[in-house]
Amino acid sequence: MREVFLLTDYFVICSGNTDRQVGAIQEAVEEKLAAVGVKPVRREGVRHRRWVLLDYLDIVVHIFRQEEREYYEIERLWKDAPPVEWEEEEDRAASGV
Repeated sequence: MREVFLLTDYFVICSGNTDRQVGAIQEAVEEKLAAVGVKPVRREGVRHRRWVLLDYLDIVVHIFRQEEREYYEIERLWKDAPPVEWEEEEDRAASGV
């Protein structure tokens, strides 16, 4: 993202089908990062769980309900940023990265 947006290195964009799924994703992200001592500097949308934003400075996590993701088309807004495919931890360990 730094090439097109100076405030962060990465956007993580994901979605759930219900408010409950969005909340579960948000809680899982926060729990995993808190376990390694990282907390968001800003949280938005947690109450309504339709579009949750977790700002970790270098990484900004966007968690959408599917309808909102389709409506806002955030990927289209940032189409000039090169995409980075997600790799599971097991995949990285197997590839030696």
